[in-house]
Amino acid sequence: MTKNDLVKAIAAKAALTNAQSAKAVDAFIEAITEALKAGEKVSLVGFGTIELKDVPAKEGINPLTGAKIKIAASKKPVMKFGKSYKDGFNA
Repeated sequence: MTKNDLVKAIAAKAALTNAQSAKAVDAFIEAITEALKAGEKVSLVGFGTIELKDVPAKEGINPLTGAKIKIAASKKPVMKFGKSYKDGFNA
């Protein structure tokens, strides 16, 4: 499912126009992004939790030259789905 497919599905289920649904999807993504940047954890009860995890700096190898390189520390968003959501696929 692409973002466009999601917009159309939400529009159909919520009786909205595609334009209204697109604005809602964009606002949803923007709100989650802003919360994560502010250091907050986003918890959607019944669906899952999204948070930023720290990835420590490490040493890697350049595949072309074989030379060792330093990979800087970073943060990555991680989503953990809720138990009730996961259980819905195994019923």
